Amino acid sequence: MSGSEQQTMVALTGARAGTETTQRSRGLPIALRRERRAAWAFLTPALAFFAVFLVLPFGFAAVLAFSTWTGFDLSRIDFTGLHNFAEILSPRSTFVAPILVNTLLFAIGAVAMATVGAIIVAGCIDRLRFQGFWRAVYFLPVVATVVAIGNVWKMMYQPAGLINGLLNRLGVNSIGFLSDPDIALPSVAVVQAWASIGTAVLILTAGLKGIDQTYYEAAALDGAGTFSTFLQITLPLLRPSLLFVLITQFIGGLQSFALIIVMTTDGGPINSTNVAAFEMYQQAFKFGAWGTASAMAMVLFVIIFVITLIQLWIARLGGEETS
Repeated sequence: MSGSEQQTMVALTGARAGTETTQRSRGLPIALRRERRAAWAFLTPALAFFAVFLVLPFGFAAVLAFSTWTGFDLSRIDFTGLHNFAEILSPRSTFVAPILVNTLLFAIGAVAMATVGAIIVAGCIDRLRFQGFWRAVYFLPVVATVVAIGNVWKMMYQPAGLINGLLNRLGVNSIGFLSDPDIALPSVAVVQAWASIGTAVLILTAGLKGIDQTYYEAAALDGAGTFSTFLQITLPLLRPSLLFVLITQFIGGLQSFALIIVMTTDGGPINSTNVAAFEMYQQAFKFGAWGTASAMAMVLFVIIFVITLIQLWIARLGGEETS
């Protein structure tokens, strides 16, 4: 092969290599663009649902919070500035006290009972056979309708109901669970905790399954007792699951109002069970004050957001201290 032929072959080989390199460099962005388009195609239905049923209603509620509207004609939305907020936060308003106070007490009580109960139940299930069956049993109240749960517990709370019947057999006088202003709110909070404990049990049992058993074996070799093992090993390693349970349960407790509607009469007796979500419902659908209801919703949103941030901060602070 002559020198000119060799130079020609080298040039052709170099051109082919350059072409292949160019094609590969061009093919990578094309593949990435295709993956990106596929990802957006799969995300579009969820994003559309999120925009239509969450973002748009939230934006509309934010507009109504600074306006007055009777709920029928969109052309009659009148901007009033901070009037709605000044009205619901004024000293003469019942929104701060007792409504917001009832809401916080209701959420704290329900979350505390549900979380403690879920930890105990999850710990017991983790030691039993047929764990899937027991998890399903405790999850049943979650899939039941709130109306059915509220009516069943309402009958159980009656003066001639099951609970008072058992108390009477023990020599205790009947208790007005839903008629006594001092007991009505805790009584409904018990039902809220009972109805929501199933989700917490599922999450906490999954968290317990994720704990390495070698920690417990080492603790047993060191002679640690059951309670100290629970405090020193189970709770710290269960912190992520507990954080998720506390946040979701607290948000659900602050937003709960269906049980109030079913089990009480307009948040009674004497407004003792009236909570923020129920008051919003009444202002909007009963009195037609959509601006007032939206302002209450914005205030409740800020409270939920701040409480969630505080919970995350406390959890992160605890994680840093124990690390």
